[in-house]
Amino acid sequence: MIKQAIIPLAGLGTRLLPLTSVFSKELLPINGKPGIEYIIDECIEAGIKEIIFIISKKKIMIKNYFNNDNFFKKIIKKKKNRRIYNEYKKILKYKKMIRFVYQNNPRGTGDAVLKTKKFIKDNYFLMLLPDDLIIKKNCSKSMISVHKKYKSSVMASMNVNKKNVSRWGIYNVKKRINKQNFIIQDVVEKPSIKNAPSNKAVIGRYILPKIIFNKLSKQKSGKGGEIHIATDHEAYAMEILEFFEKEQVLKNKNGLGTFLFQKEGIPKSKYEKKFINAGERIFYLEFKK
Repeated sequence: MIKQAIIPLAGLGTRLLPLTSVFSKELLPINGKPGIEYIIDECIEAGIKEIIFIISKKKIMIKNYFNNDNFFKKIIKKKKNRRIYNEYKKILKYKKMIRFVYQNNPRGTGDAVLKTKKFIKDNYFLMLLPDDLIIKKNCSKSMISVHKKYKSSVMASMNVNKKNVSRWGIYNVKKRINKQNFIIQDVVEKPSIKNAPSNKAVIGRYILPKIIFNKLSKQKSGKGGEIHIATDHEAYAMEILEFFEKEQVLKNKNGLGTFLFQKEGIPKSKYEKKFINAGERIFYLEFKK
């Protein structure tokens, strides 16, 4: 049974700047309740007993939120307010099941997951990305039921309009098991409408095997701290170009505002080969420290 969940919270929250320069986006209220509490409640209802938060020093506000006992005690003593008392009881319940680990350098989700290695006890664990709130149905609970039946990793999906596939990672379906479940061949990140293998998008819920830590620990950084990106989707290429050129620590190897349409001397993925053979244009972006 899945009893542990990890929740990466160390991201910079750049899409919500300038608000996230002073406030953790996970604590922003949604219908009067911090977003992170929806994620915790989903875990509790799914039978999770321990939640591991991966935070950075910049996200210490999140840890303080769950460790503010003295503040609550003073307010309760002074106000004698039932609502505040109930909030305190809820926070205490959360606090008992939360562990904090740190990822102080933003090196991606894989590195964040690796930080939890020594704390994961069982063969499988649940990972939730807090940016994806799923309110109407407990996605984690449903995934744990699928895992129990098939004894495998499980990734959540949702159907998206074909017009919007370029905003998502899209599953390439290998085999359909039933109406709800299918076996994944691989994932294509933000494909063009023409080249999308399906309309089934990746959402931030995963049941992963403990052996994934061995794979992650063997991942190596790009040579000289370089980042290489290839895509057939022009709008996505422009979005990435704009984002990275705003990062002061990164420099476009090919000149400001520039990407290449041909790149020799590097291995090409099967998707690159497929699109090139079909006459599609590939956009190559290269950045270095």
